[in-house]
Amino acid sequence: MTDTCIRDCHALVPDASGALTIARNQDILVRGNRIAELRPTGGPVEPGVTVLEGQRMLAMPGLINTHAHVPMVLFRGLAEDVPIERWFNEFIWPLESNLTEADVYWGAQLGLLEMIEGGVTTVADHYFHMDRVAQAVEEAGTRAHLGWAVFGSNGYKVLAETAAFAERWRGGAGGRITTCMAPHAPYTCDDGFLRASAGHANRLGIGIHIHAAEEMNQTTASLEKRGLTPIQVLKDTGVLGVPALIAHGCGLLPQDIELLEKHRDHVGIAHAPKTYLKLAMGMTPIRALRKAGVAVGLATDGAVSNNTLDIFESLRLMAMMQKHEAMDPEVLPIPEALDIATRGSAAALGMGDRIGKLAPGYQADLILVDTRGAHWQPPHNLAAGLVYSARASDVHTVMVDGRVIMRERRHLTLDKERILNEVASTMERMARRVPESRIQSYKP
Repeated sequence: MTDTCIRDCHALVPDASGALTIARNQDILVRGNRIAELRPTGGPVEPGVTVLEGQRMLAMPGLINTHAHVPMVLFRGLAEDVPIERWFNEFIWPLESNLTEADVYWGAQLGLLEMIEGGVTTVADHYFHMDRVAQAVEEAGTRAHLGWAVFGSNGYKVLAETAAFAERWRGGAGGRITTCMAPHAPYTCDDGFLRASAGHANRLGIGIHIHAAEEMNQTTASLEKRGLTPIQVLKDTGVLGVPALIAHGCGLLPQDIELLEKHRDHVGIAHAPKTYLKLAMGMTPIRALRKAGVAVGLATDGAVSNNTLDIFESLRLMAMMQKHEAMDPEVLPIPEALDIATRGSAAALGMGDRIGKLAPGYQADLILVDTRGAHWQPPHNLAAGLVYSARASDVHTVMVDGRVIMRERRHLTLDKERILNEVASTMERMARRVPESRIQSYKP
């Protein structure tokens, strides 16, 4: 790994008050896998330092996808225009019965390929056959927070096996992989199963990635059946007693936010706005959560409910949805939206001291966004451009852990042509849908 200087770029950095702003004409010096210095451009570059020219490029922290099911790209476009109950029972869970370990590997490769092209350097993935996902991450050169998804019906033996995966890959890929327990949700895992998950997490010193209060019908059903909200179930079963990443929280009640506030030092919410719009799930109460000090991060969810793994799209939709909901255009201003996409997302994963910020000492996970496109012109306000104009295809160069993995849109770690061919060869088999073979049943 060589030292690198990104020369004469604009950079998204905190100002003196901590708000994100654009520092123009900066050099970013990377030593090893860390950011060493940001300084006004024009100074000499040390001998032996690799120079990346950054003129008319905007440097920002690598984007973080706080909740995805990456290999689900294999089913993109196969579950359209249906309510969430049918989406699960008639489409997703029957389709997932087709999966083999090899499918998961190539699906992960395709998803990582797409995310790299869109500037995502870290993903929190919640799926199956996770040894193969970890292998794909290791080869891609990205960073990932991985949990092997399990249902209560899988039994405690499978839960122990997923804990073994978490222990096996924790710190893998040169430290780029972190792991967690990943019980699916309170409505698919009984209290004993959730307690056992929390027990494994405590034993290993890791966290839990789980779906909860995804939409209000789940919360209502939980209250009717047991007098507890899904978030209260997580508290009673010990899930909130370990670092917890909760997707999606569209069914949060005020008492849930009060409870989450008490655990705000180690609980984060993953917010995937396009999925909520598409499945008519409601909306995560972002403003209330942030007021309570709970970390909120951006996510795409899977490509079957989103159709892309594009965090720029999630960023734009988040900002506009919050304004529309409040009927107030001043809600969630640009610096706050960018904070959620960077520092907030890092904090939601418990990585706020390592990634999500262009500053000395942070991991050198960063991207260069090309601002030369017509949709950026004239570039009066580059921060506004990131939220409201940027496209995934504007991502020019991607660096993770000090290593360039995409330069000038050319992949340096993945074989794009082979990945596309491997995935194309499975299309017919992946699309077979036999409802009685589904891997689980959805009942809120």
